[in-house]
Parts: sequence; structure tokens; C-alpha cells
Amino acid sequence: MMEVTSSIVGQKLKEFKTSVDQRKINNYAAAVNDLNPLYLDDRLSSGLLAPPTLPAAITWPLINNIYEYIDLAYPPEVLLRLVHYSEHLEIHQPLRPGCQVTINGEVAAVLPGSKGTHVIFKLPAYNEHGEALFTEYIGGLLRGVNCADSGRGSENLPKHPQGDQTESSIWETAIPITRAACYIYEGCADVPFPIHTSPAFAQSVGLPDIIYFGVATLAQAVRELVNRENNADPSTVSEVACRFRGMVLPETFIRVQLTGRTINKERKELFFRVLNHEGREAVSEGYLKIAHTIDS
Repeated sequence: MMEVTSSIVGQKLKEFKTSVDQRKINNYAAAVNDLNPLYLDDRLSSGLLAPPTLPAAITWPLINNIYEYIDLAYPPEVLLRLVHYSEHLEIHQPLRPGCQVTINGEVAAVLPGSKGTHVIFKLPAYNEHGEALFTEYIGGLLRGVNCADSGRGSENLPKHPQGDQTESSIWETAIPITRAACYIYEGCADVPFPIHTSPAFAQSVGLPDIIYFGVATLAQAVRELVNRENNADPSTVSEVACRFRGMVLPETFIRVQLTGRTINKERKELFFRVLNHEGREAVSEGYLKIAHTIDS
């Protein structure tokens, strides 16, 4: 069995640079079927802003080619076993057209698990003025890779409240996931990965078919939460987090469920999950924070 150790915690990634333009914002909104004018209508005097989950697509070239951004004493085959397992986005300000993005990431934590090793990368992003844009903590499960020690770095990870995860929900909505949706998300979000669009590749790794993107499933949930719980205003979304659990197959549906809601003068916290067509959790421990002030 392949092994890694937590000695890589703190190791820096090579600098990654990219940019955000109107087309990238428009395309991402189309990728998750979100027709919010704030993402699409360039006549708005306030200007366009990006959907809250766009950062996960922005960082994809880095994660997809992670072996080019970090020097490890492990063969590339180890990191190629990474499966997206956890996502935690701290959004410091919305992304807008013309924004230049610089990321200097690091390995935040390496934690042992029953099915492999959980490796979390911290990816802080800044604009050309040195202002913080977002910080992504993206966790990958190294399937079948053993952690040779007890792990390290859990203290480096952000914590968020855990909402009600019972069978009850405040509201739920069913969303169809077509086969085309897999290809539309890959193309419009520009996140190529064959497990989502190549039936031959999916079959070669033991899957019955291509599967829908985990982040796309999350983005569908975030769309519903923003539209239903924040008057379709994404500008005050300051945090999104979840774990990815089960598969979503094309030509099925998902059910987004709001399981809890907490409101005070500083924030509104939403707890949610997404079930696949079998009733299993595709997204668990969902959390979305809206920064706002309400009247006392």
C-alpha cells in the first residue's frame, strides 16, 4: 500500500496566477443554470460579480496539476489518487471582471482516515492590490493511501457550526441532473476531468457511468440558498463549506434540503445537505454564512 506522512504539512506551493473576466463569470453562471442578473447583465451600474462558488473553478488548474506546484518525495501517482472530499471557502469579497488573482498555497493538514488519507490545501487568493479575495481550504481523499503517522494540521483548519442533520428539513427542492449537465459544467466552468465526461474512463475506474461534479452539486445548492434565503443577493455570502459523500448520476435528480437556520445581528447561518436519487447524502455538513446586519 502507498503511504504518506504528515511531514508535508506546511510545505508551500508554487505561486499560481490567473484572472477573472466577464466571460468566465457568465460561463460559470451558465454552468450551474443560474440566471441571476448580477452574474449576467453587464448593463448594471454596480457591475457584474461572480457566483460564490466560482473560486473552486478558479483554483482547479492548480489542483488538477498539483504535482507541478509542489515538490514531494512521492511519485505523481500518489497525488493522482486525490478525490475531492471537503470544501471550505472563506469569501472576503466577490470576484469581479478584471480581477487579477494570485495564490500562494500550502499544505494545511494531513489526516488519516478509514478509506485513505485526507490532505487539505490552503489556497489564499489576493488581487493585484494585495487585497484578500478568498481563502479556499480544499480537501482531497487519497484513496487507498495510508497515513504512516497520526496526522497533523487539524488546528490549521477553519471550524464552522454543525447544524441539524436529522431527517427533517425546513424546505427542500428537487433539481434534475441531465447527462448534458455534466458536459455543460465541465466546458463552461473549464474544469476538465474524465470521470465526469468520459464513460470509458468512468467504467475503467469501476463506476457505472460518468458522475456529476461534486462542486457543481454544491453550486446548485448555493444557488437555491442565495435565491430563497438572501433575496438572490450573493454579495454578502462570506463562507461556504461541506463534505462530498455520494455520487450523483446523470438522468437522475438531487434534493437540496435546508436543515437549519440561525439569524442574529451579524450573520445568517444556513445548514443544508443534498441527497441523490437514492436518498443518500451527496453533500453533507453543508454550511453557508451570510454577513449582514438586521434591525434589533
